[in-house]
Amino acid sequence: MIKVDQLKINGKTALGLKVDLPDSPPLIAVIGENGFVMCGFLNVDTAEKLGVTAAMVSGVETFDDVLDAAVKEVTSRAEMKGIQQGMKGREAIELLF
Repeated sequence: MIKVDQLKINGKTALGLKVDLPDSPPLIAVIGENGFVMCGFLNVDTAEKLGVTAAMVSGVETFDDVLDAAVKEVTSRAEMKGIQQGMKGREAIELLF
């Protein structure tokens, strides 16, 4: 099943994307205007090579989990937007508007 929701974050609207996978945790992302925060399925090295603005969190199964989790890794473009390891996913996505 694929679920897409609009998420209100500080008056802005992000897009939540969740894909339930067989025998696996879900693939889940919260997408802002200028990048996204995604679960551990994100290969940060590949995202870096592609020039993507992205941050990775892990151990998440819901959109709220993504927003509450600590950022584990970021691409250099995400760093340029002020996203840092250890900040909450909510703080990271706020920087992507």
